[in-house]
Amino acid sequence: MEKKIFKHTISSTVPIQIENIDTDQIIPARFLKATTREGFGENLFRDWRYDSNNEPQAHFPLNDPKYKGKILVAGRNFGCGSSREHAAWALSDYGFDVVVSSFFADIFKGNALNNGLLPVQVSEEFLHEIFTEISKDPNTELEVDLEKESITLLATGKTESFEINPYKKSCLINGYDDIDYILSQKDKIEAFESEKIYA
Repeated sequence: MEKKIFKHTISSTVPIQIENIDTDQIIPARFLKATTREGFGENLFRDWRYDSNNEPQAHFPLNDPKYKGKILVAGRNFGCGSSREHAAWALSDYGFDVVVSSFFADIFKGNALNNGLLPVQVSEEFLHEIFTEISKDPNTELEVDLEKESITLLATGKTESFEINPYKKSCLINGYDDIDYILSQKDKIEAFESEKIYA
């Protein structure tokens, strides 16, 4: 999979106003047979997107043409349940760069950051305001600035800050995985080792 770099985006959204969305709903267990990260997007929210006859459920936001964009907005406690990394793979493979919620399960949050997907945690009040504006206008846009650690609802101008681990922030901005990050610190590591040798 191509390494993802993320710094900033302005995008419309796909809203799923449901709380406690677990990883089995994000990507059902029967689709976990593949070992590479590609191809999971087609089965993202599979049991909500399609009925028992494999027909698209028109009411589900991913099937509604008025909703589009690189930002998923979801209810509180997103990514709970099992620790499957495939949930982050599916969201990223579908085309999402950011997931916004008022709370994320810790393991999902870590898996998302490890796979170039930015989880942005906002207040309950701000999340409600986002959903309200999207209900008024499906083309409502959010601006997410990773370097400033801010998210702005462009329809109202309201901005909130969010927190992210500095190491993971650096990895996202530079497109690093863990090994890339260590290699980027090579000069500092060598300098430190030289100081130890000659101390």
